[in-house]
Amino acid sequence: MGAGGPNPAHAQAENMLSGALKSLFAVAEAYPDLKANQNFMELQRELSDTENKIQAARRFYNGNVRDLNTSIESFPGNMVASLFGFKQKEFFDLPEGDAAENPVEVKF
Repeated sequence: MGAGGPNPAHAQAENMLSGALKSLFAVAEAYPDLKANQNFMELQRELSDTENKIQAARRFYNGNVRDLNTSIESFPGNMVASLFGFKQKEFFDLPEGDAAENPVEVKF
């Protein structure tokens, strides 16, 4: 695969976010009053929704990369790609055992 894939800093930022969320929910486990707070419950719903959106965006990106790479490999797209110097892109993959692989568990 050619260069130009997703920025490794984005994957690292996603890992940091996932780790921070796990820490937040671990703290919440120690404080039952906080867990029962309506604002905190709304925050947990929003965070869960955000994680789902990030996963959907990753699938969307990878689907477009797949389509681009297929076009670059097939006729007549390969001729246009060659003419303009288009290169294949890499999929957005998370390293094995990555923190972002496992979504944050929201428990009540």
